[in-house]
Amino acid sequence: MGRVASDETAPSQRVSAGVFPLINLTEDKDNYYVRAELPGVKGDGLDIQVTGNNLAISGKRKIAAEEEGARYHRREREAGTFSRMIGLPGEIDTDKVEANLENGVLTIVVSKAEIAKPKQIIVS
Repeated sequence: MGRVASDETAPSQRVSAGVFPLINLTEDKDNYYVRAELPGVKGDGLDIQVTGNNLAISGKRKIAAEEEGARYHRREREAGTFSRMIGLPGEIDTDKVEANLENGVLTIVVSKAEIAKPKQIIVS
């Protein structure tokens, strides 16, 4: 039988909602694409940094407070600061990074460094 967290459970024993934000990382021949689900987060509340082949996303998520005296039956959405570090599979061009936040989805396009792009070799 599974354990259910209640409002009276000590904070250290509460069931965690998991890693935030959820991220997909894909690539094509020229770029890496990082897509992160960030519902309720505004673009001006985000900090995105690239160093070497790492991408860091951090920020703060605010959730409206419940009415005083409200009793939770389930609490999976949390407010507060978050930070994710994503290691990209190859070298990147840190001067060519674009970010767009639309409908709660952050899309970051990171250009691969020329050295990391595949080269076609012509056999003569």
